[in-house]
Amino acid sequence: MPTRPLTRRSLLENLCTFAAAAGIGIPTCEALAQSQYGGSNGQQRGEMGRIAAAFRQQFSVPASSIAISRNGQFVYDQAVGMGDHQHLTQVQQSSLFRIAGLTMPITSVTIFSLMEQGKLNLTDKVFGPTGILGTKYGKPPYKQYVTDITVDHLLSHTAGGWPGDSTDPMMHNLSWDQSKLITETIANMPLTNPPGSNWAYSNFGYCVLGRVIEQVTGQPYSPYVQANILAPCGISTMQIAANKESQRASNEVVYYGQFSEESYKINITRMDSDAGWIASSTQLVQFLNHVAGAPGIPALLKPASIQTMTTPAAAYPQGSARYARGWMVSGNGAGNWWHNGSLPGTTTVMLRTATGMCWAALTNTRTQPSNEIDTAISQMMWDMVRTVPAWGA
Repeated sequence: MPTRPLTRRSLLENLCTFAAAAGIGIPTCEALAQSQYGGSNGQQRGEMGRIAAAFRQQFSVPASSIAISRNGQFVYDQAVGMGDHQHLTQVQQSSLFRIAGLTMPITSVTIFSLMEQGKLNLTDKVFGPTGILGTKYGKPPYKQYVTDITVDHLLSHTAGGWPGDSTDPMMHNLSWDQSKLITETIANMPLTNPPGSNWAYSNFGYCVLGRVIEQVTGQPYSPYVQANILAPCGISTMQIAANKESQRASNEVVYYGQFSEESYKINITRMDSDAGWIASSTQLVQFLNHVAGAPGIPALLKPASIQTMTTPAAAYPQGSARYARGWMVSGNGAGNWWHNGSLPGTTTVMLRTATGMCWAALTNTRTQPSNEIDTAISQMMWDMVRTVPAWGA
């Protein structure tokens, strides 16, 4: 008779059979199985899978990767679909995806970590003779308001201009390196508002923050973040994306644009500190659990830093959801923190709830209008976690 392969399920079944025969009082098999998934049952996990499948079908998503934790423990992870159509490669839970704007919380946490070390302050000026970057990018006289920009203005998207719209500097002059891009932008794209007075999402502002990190640490952005922010989270394979499909990292998916979008016609490597990282959904949840800590997980930042980081920017419009410093927040920072990401070929979201849950969802496509799939991926995750009432999401 052939030997039955030993799996987690068969191990549980054998244990329960032995316990019943021996009269040993142990938790029921259902309780043992549920402990692996935070108290969810098979029917609930099946419904979660169906919700994710409906999202993929609606938006023609080749592959998705989802991870969820509760109180620091993983309760769900699922990667489904094609990571690479040409080579018929199925996505794995460890597969790496471009995370786009989810990079901003990572850069923000790095800035606050440096503040805790006394290496910079929110009120520090960025450009000009008295700024952190000095005259490295252009020389006086600067355009109006440029020398008024502080670290806080960049973190909160209130520098006064350089918005992430059709004029976004990060999406133009793709052959320029970061140095030339910053120099030319501050010289030739005037700020339209005094810093601090107006909110406008700015990829360029977070690109500049990457250079601030380099200046105060004396190290390149990504190696510093890998060693000082990601490694303490147990994350070792996150890295900055390459521009070409042929240069993809090991275990990285292929990106598929829709509506004529070209995923490999952007300079994502140059977008390192604003949209450049690749990661798995599991790694992003590990990061989320470490930012403020969880049961058995030390926090990357002190409570005072967390409070400042999650306090809404004064210039952001009033409402139930507002932008703070690298995060959207609810409850004026006392509720949930999250961020969405969107690039040609990429739609992502990650969120930390006030009740101890963290999740991330990654895809390798984007549709148009992009706000529809952005809204849908966030709603998909809420629908999934609310399938299990015990989680209290």
